[in-house]
Amino acid sequence: MKTKFLTFFLFAFTVSLLVTKPFFSQGQNDPWTPQQLLAPADLAKVLNNPKSPQPIVYSIGMQAIVKGSIDIGPTMRAENLNTLKQKLNKLPKNSQIVVYCGCCPFSRCPNVRPAMELLKSMQFTNYKLLNLPQNIKTDWIDKGYPMSE
Repeated sequence: MKTKFLTFFLFAFTVSLLVTKPFFSQGQNDPWTPQQLLAPADLAKVLNNPKSPQPIVYSIGMQAIVKGSIDIGPTMRAENLNTLKQKLNKLPKNSQIVVYCGCCPFSRCPNVRPAMELLKSMQFTNYKLLNLPQNIKTDWIDKGYPMSE
């Protein structure tokens, strides 16, 4: 009886580890570091100050919402990722670059990972991901941050 219980317990424990592992490891394989996440308030402050150096801001989602951002389109599509690559090829590797999507939470966003992987593979040294953990509406628009006209 003890052996059956122990076997069942070990089986159940192993299954629970396999099922929950994605939740515990989420974020460990993201192609950005915590230092590369840019707070929306920090970008808004820079964009509102014309005297401060302005980053190149790429919208890699559905629409360019952030003031001055360049619309690339969803980078989950190869043609849009290629468009981003063509634009990046024209820039020095130390260019100040910010990318954002905002279609959905980072955990489900199909666009941020391809763009950040591209920047990393192209050896850019000064790029950030706008930290929109929920979406563009909640984390940017609702806060009254500067928007494209």
